[in-house]
Amino acid sequence: MPSKERERRLLQQSVAIVAAIPVATGLYGVLFGQALTGDAVSISAESHFRFLSGLLLGIGLCFWSTLPSIEIHTGRFRLLTLLVVIGGLGRLIGLGLTGLPSLFMVGGLIVELIVAPVLCLWQTRVANRYAEEHGVA
Repeated sequence: MPSKERERRLLQQSVAIVAAIPVATGLYGVLFGQALTGDAVSISAESHFRFLSGLLLGIGLCFWSTLPSIEIHTGRFRLLTLLVVIGGLGRLIGLGLTGLPSLFMVGGLIVELIVAPVLCLWQTRVANRYAEEHGVA
């Protein structure tokens, strides 16, 4: 079993890497709109896409904000994970209603419904180990 500090650092590194996905795709979507999909859409749909991309960017940045003291940001981490899972459930419903999207979207679904919850459970483990060591609840 890794030491507490080593496990904490591995969690920080993992979250930093995974959160780079929404940061990068969100920023790209804000700057270039639907260009990522190659679809031509109305100006209103383009605006909505950029708004949702901004939310994605914000979620990634908020995950990054937990990194310096990841062991004490359980509430923030859980809220962000909940938002990601709700988004993933929306994507899953879309999959059922409209069919299989691109492999990139399926990858997003895996991150949203599997990777994010696993990271959240890992963060809880690190937080609990920290609390036991430092006598905090």
